[in-house]
Amino acid sequence: MDGTDLAWRAEEACRNAWPAPREAHLDGWLLRAAGGPTRRTNSVNPLRGPRAAPEAAITTCEAVFRGLGQPALFRVVSLAPEFDPVLDRRGYTAEGASLTLVADLAGCGQAQVPVSLADAPDADWLAFRATINGADSEAERAYRAMHAAILLPRACAALRVDGAIAAQAYGVLDGSLVVMESVATAQAHRGRGLARAVVAALMRWGRGRGASAACLQVVADNAPARALYAGLGFDREVSRYHYRRAPGR
Repeated sequence: MDGTDLAWRAEEACRNAWPAPREAHLDGWLLRAAGGPTRRTNSVNPLRGPRAAPEAAITTCEAVFRGLGQPALFRVVSLAPEFDPVLDRRGYTAEGASLTLVADLAGCGQAQVPVSLADAPDADWLAFRATINGADSEAERAYRAMHAAILLPRACAALRVDGAIAAQAYGVLDGSLVVMESVATAQAHRGRGLARAVVAALMRWGRGRGASAACLQVVADNAPARALYAGLGFDREVSRYHYRRAPGR
């Protein structure tokens, strides 16, 4: 698999690992409108293959967002950067610079601490997610709806300390890739390698089901997260992206 093909495969796998219950295919672009605060599932994303010209696509998507009562938001991926100059001329602001990283699974090692895996999030797992993110009811509704929309094999990892969840993440298996999502550690337990343990457990889970690589997306200026992932072998950047938001929103 060459670099471009791997980058598109990771793009597709990450989208499948965090699906939007409402989507529209618009001539080579995918408009996602899940509600809640997550930008990936409330933005326009490029699809592999032919795409409509930027001016026409932007006009179409802006009309859809107006109908939804949502700000127009475009996710500009390095694989398909054609929106950027047009949105810049229209006064769209840039935010949320992020990277898509890939790690080989050949040497992900053995478990050092016990991590439990379940094929769906239970009430404790979701409650921990809500506590960590300080999310409001609309955000949690959108997050639960997203999990309900996942169609591919999934594992929800939890590491407990004194009976309570201290770190969590989930993984989704998409062919030869396993995607890492929702990595979080309780404030009181940070700096102890717990997030590393749950991600490593999901990497082993994916490898045991035939995956050869893992991928994830991380905010570019999140130095602690990038250091964590580098230590797990996520040292190959296959693409990067940022968002463009409509002016005044």
